[in-house]
Amino acid sequence: MKQFYLTICVLCTALMAGAQNAADSELPEVKTQPTIQVKNPFIWADAPDPDIIRVGDYYYLVTTTMHLFPGAPIMRSTDLAHWETVSYLFDEIKDTPRYDLKEGTVYGRGQWATTLRYHKGTFWALFVANDDPHKSMVFKTTDPAKGWKLHSRLPAYHDSSLFFDDDDRVYVFSGSGDINLVELTPDLTAEKPGGIRKKLQLNGKPQGLHEGSRVIKHDGMYYLLCIAWPRTGREEIAYRSKNIEGPYDSKVILKSDFGGFPLAGQGTIVNGKHGEWYGVMFQDRGGVGRVLTVEPCSWIDGWPVLGTKGDGKIPATVTLDGLCSCHQNPDYAHIEKDYQWNHNYIKSDIARLPQKGEKVRFGENLRDDATFRMTTPVQGFVLKTSEIAKSIFDARNTLTWRMWGGTCSDTICLDVRQMKDGDCAGFAAFNGDSGLLTIKLQKGQYTLTMSEESVQLTNDTKAITDVATKEVETVKLPKGKVGKIYLRIDGDFNPGRDTANFYYSLDGKTFTQIGTHDYKMRFDYRRLFMGTRYAAFYYPTSQAGGQVVLAL
Repeated sequence: MKQFYLTICVLCTALMAGAQNAADSELPEVKTQPTIQVKNPFIWADAPDPDIIRVGDYYYLVTTTMHLFPGAPIMRSTDLAHWETVSYLFDEIKDTPRYDLKEGTVYGRGQWATTLRYHKGTFWALFVANDDPHKSMVFKTTDPAKGWKLHSRLPAYHDSSLFFDDDDRVYVFSGSGDINLVELTPDLTAEKPGGIRKKLQLNGKPQGLHEGSRVIKHDGMYYLLCIAWPRTGREEIAYRSKNIEGPYDSKVILKSDFGGFPLAGQGTIVNGKHGEWYGVMFQDRGGVGRVLTVEPCSWIDGWPVLGTKGDGKIPATVTLDGLCSCHQNPDYAHIEKDYQWNHNYIKSDIARLPQKGEKVRFGENLRDDATFRMTTPVQGFVLKTSEIAKSIFDARNTLTWRMWGGTCSDTICLDVRQMKDGDCAGFAAFNGDSGLLTIKLQKGQYTLTMSEESVQLTNDTKAITDVATKEVETVKLPKGKVGKIYLRIDGDFNPGRDTANFYYSLDGKTFTQIGTHDYKMRFDYRRLFMGTRYAAFYYPTSQAGGQVVLAL
């Protein structure tokens, strides 16, 4: 069984020498000896709608995780190449029963496009919870590594950017199509009575998709970055103005195919530690989802243009500021494995995997009360059942984590000796179209089935209307061997692939392939709206009370 431990590398930064005198028309002069080389997409995993800021030595990154909990993981890095999850904004959302998979679902909804800001000692995060009652949430903290507190609820701001001006006035830019500017009260608890509220005049705004606001101020100018999708293809546009109310002029700063995929755009720019700037933009990459690319950002004639020397293209490799032996040769970023449950989870049905001699203790708080990080390294869980389900799509307590490109492989081990008749447990490449390995107990017989399952959802409440199931291959499992069943899924997200292959083992050494060869993984914004994830699941179809042991 394979267990990933990603070590966060220590960044040793060279001393600065001299002063930077680069003009706007020149690339920033970096006086260090940068040896960190990253390949694009530098985060080859589902991480859409990024916002990134730097405060002191740390970069902080947040992306969209929608119906996964705890939600909105906050990642931290000293060099953009090595990331750890230091906290989550929230553990659960209780706005509607749909977050509990009741009266519908929140697939593809929930937390969207969080904006992250720092102002005078306080970190702020704002996002719209994209289901009833369609309210934005504002969180705050003095240190993301110590957790966040819900500060206020505001009206819904689609793809918003929170902005603190030099005079401490606070604004939100948001919208799809038109971009609107709204002024907030200084304490961020309401829209300011009599404050600025207007649709911005954006000269050069194209027709078609136009959203994803991110706002910075640089050298006295306001810069609004948006994704656009005119007939000529997706692009990232920068708008600038000397007045926050506009009017704004525009320039395309990124328009790029990359790696065999055309759809790049939506993100932001961030200042480095020594005068350099970077762009971080997502790119649609099929089954793996929306991945992150990094680009040098050059200030040319007062515009933040992305790419090598401002060519507007995503480069194959990027040199980052810092020293790290593991990235002397180009490599992808390293990210700590991040476990999230599908929808709100039932805490009383989950126990930490006990050490030898320990008792299983269901309902213990396994996560820190403030950060919602696991209090101990994740080795596995004991899961019991309390709610009947029909499929993986309405099953509670399904544990998920990112799949990764170009290729990935992961294995779980299940002890299913205490399952009850009708129970299902297994491992999946999970999305609207899923490939599953399911251990079933029926009339005393254990079987393992590889199946393909596709869910259909309503448009209003995302209620499940149908799950089409194709059972591809089934094998009987000897009853004496069900104490340890190893399940493995290999993924391949290289261009033209998006495939998964499925394996099982009774001893953890010899694996047998089962079911569909090169199962096709798909991204569908109309249903789950996420990249394919690994998912370990356990649910009853006829009676509650069973139990399995899941080792990761």
